[in-house]
Amino acid sequence: MPHTLGLTHPNSTDHPKISFSAKEIDVTEWKGDLLVVGATEQDLTKEENSSKFVNPILSKLDAHTGGLLGLVSSEEDFTGKPGQSTVLRLPGLASKRIGLIGLGKTGSSSSPAAFHGLGEGVANVAKASQSSTVAVVLASSDNESKLSSASAIASGIVLGLFEDGRYKSESKKPSLKSVDVIGFGAGPEIEKKLKYAEDVSYGVIFGRELINSPANVLTPAVLAEEAAKVASTYSDVFTANILNEEQCRELKMGSYLAVAAASANPPFFIHLVYKPLSGGVKTKLALVGKGLTFDSGGYNIKTGPGCSIELMKFDMGGSAAVLGAAKAIGEIKPPGVEVHFIVAACENMISGTGMRPGDVITASNGKTIEVNNTDAEGRLTLADALVYACNQGVDKIVDLATLTGACVIALGASMAGIYTPNDELAKEVIAASEKSGEKLWRMPLEESYWEMMKSGCADMVNTGGRAGGSITAALFLKQFVSEKVQWMHIDMAGPVWNEKKKSGTGFGVATLVEWVQTNSSL
Repeated sequence: MPHTLGLTHPNSTDHPKISFSAKEIDVTEWKGDLLVVGATEQDLTKEENSSKFVNPILSKLDAHTGGLLGLVSSEEDFTGKPGQSTVLRLPGLASKRIGLIGLGKTGSSSSPAAFHGLGEGVANVAKASQSSTVAVVLASSDNESKLSSASAIASGIVLGLFEDGRYKSESKKPSLKSVDVIGFGAGPEIEKKLKYAEDVSYGVIFGRELINSPANVLTPAVLAEEAAKVASTYSDVFTANILNEEQCRELKMGSYLAVAAASANPPFFIHLVYKPLSGGVKTKLALVGKGLTFDSGGYNIKTGPGCSIELMKFDMGGSAAVLGAAKAIGEIKPPGVEVHFIVAACENMISGTGMRPGDVITASNGKTIEVNNTDAEGRLTLADALVYACNQGVDKIVDLATLTGACVIALGASMAGIYTPNDELAKEVIAASEKSGEKLWRMPLEESYWEMMKSGCADMVNTGGRAGGSITAALFLKQFVSEKVQWMHIDMAGPVWNEKKKSGTGFGVATLVEWVQTNSSL
């Protein structure tokens, strides 16, 4: 089979499930390996001319250590700056070790991103100290949104522990088993929120693993297998329909199949449907993800510095977000909403059967496209996927794609651009992203730029040149969406990849799940 190229198979992974629980107990009495205190710069204020803390929680812990906590934190120069951490082993406490992690200034420390960062910090110090039981508490507990803060911490811990060792001959297993979240309340409401954070985080991890898998392992066929596995795991709410090349030909998907034509690995069109266990369906949504498991650029081959051809395994980052969201939604099972997860998976390669610059291809809605650049291929696959999504009778569509380098130039590596003619949909998705902590920025859909996409011999060309490249790409996609359907395009070419960690991020999963939840309760 083609996907055994290089004789590489991923090692099986068993993600250790961490048990989270919310408790209201005295921190000095908590027994375990590591007690972590999240502290702002203000929390570390000391009494005049002394090493004693003004903050009641830190002061109480300091008293139990005979004043050592105050002394040692000064010596360690721990000032509470964001991301700063220190782990101490001090006598007098029920816990083996105490860790301090900085949250920065008070105002900036109340965002989901700050608590997510605290969670990642907890994961890092737990790994370093090989702790299996950990508790987290905030020095200042006057937090207004305790549920979402606890949720962001839990998600930061799960994602911070994740290390992808599937393609290494040896990999370490984390020792962390349980986390107690102290001072955020207790009872079913917060337990449910912690479970939600875990479900979403394991969806993000699934997305990361899909992105990190090299193209010689994750072919279109294997991506389709992974999608089918999600559907069979949650078969109470999911059905899968995987179309082969012949079935796509019958649906006249000429635009998508032209991209796939040069590859020895055949294309697969993925369609998963989520339907709630009971009750009616108020809203039908579609999530469409670009699924290029490798993009060589075709005859317009990616060359030269900065072309990132060696990273083009991440060109299916949109499909990873869609399938990661599917996994989380299978766990959460939101009522009242039907969701279609759609991916036109293929590779953009080079061969005698491949599409050439100058070819005219016909999409499934009958529109003709002059291919003036074979490296603007993602939009050609999405064209047929969007037509298919509209034919499912959905009310709203969000598509996600690592579509343009132009969007990375505009917004940098940590923010995705969003394009939609619909203000209501923009509000919904932006509100969801504010809860998830993922960064989106609304870009203009400037209709006058469509002039750049006119062709002499077809309805349109597939790229309009360098100026406003991410806008003309979005305008191209708009040609394949029914006017009756609310639609948004998310260009996530920047935030799909973390260069520092050399890993996929799973960007988009958390926002999509949050958005589906919003529509579930509308």
